[in-house]
Amino acid sequence: MISVAELLPQKYPFVMVDTLIHYTETSIRSGYTIQPADIFAQNGVFLEGGIIEHMAQSVALHTGYQYFLKNEPAPVGYIGSISNVSVHHLPAVGETLTTRVEILQEFMGITLVAVETFVNDLPVASGKMKTVLAS
Repeated sequence: MISVAELLPQKYPFVMVDTLIHYTETSIRSGYTIQPADIFAQNGVFLEGGIIEHMAQSVALHTGYQYFLKNEPAPVGYIGSISNVSVHHLPAVGETLTTRVEILQEFMGITLVAVETFVNDLPVASGKMKTVLAS
């Protein structure tokens, strides 16, 4: 069994995904339990930057798992753009984020996704991201 951390290019202390819940070719659901020592945790809450990083790493997890299934090393990717992001509330340390990523478009290493993050089915954040694979 492979660990989620092995599927991501990020390394501790910058890993913001700890669970792969569900995977399809066009979607992924991931999870992350916010730890007190997280670099984005402050005064008992998880900051906006951490939420967005978690969302981006959920996209990276989809790519990493896709390449794992093909028995190939995953390429490094970058956030090309972030748009229409709304953060509804800051989750507390100890809460678990659940994120849904839907692939809207993929072409020549550029992927457009819609991302939604929840805690206990309550919306935390949503938006769109465009990621680019390094060549």
